[in-house]
Amino acid sequence: MKTKTGGKTGMPWIEGRIISGEYDNEMNVFTIQKFKQFFVESVLQPHQLQHLSDYLKNHQNEEEGQLLILYDQMPVKLSQEEIKQFIADLDEIQSRCKGFS
Repeated sequence: MKTKTGGKTGMPWIEGRIISGEYDNEMNVFTIQKFKQFFVESVLQPHQLQHLSDYLKNHQNEEEGQLLILYDQMPVKLSQEEIKQFIADLDEIQSRCKGFS
């Protein structure tokens, strides 16, 4: 996972294997801007990020993987391996962002 200062905002950009985005220190939110190969924009507060992480950890061993829906209409399949990468990305975000741990 890479961290750099993002675009015009100067917010830290965090690039993972499944998700990438910016952390807003003042608002204490993480904005997902890329999910797999899709460009998205979804703002997560610390408790939302934790709930997502907990859910994925509880279901990471399901052989069929998981199905996420983007924009309430676009299904995106995650394999078991991608779920593990997603969990690692979320753990890294939580460890790097104040208020997310």
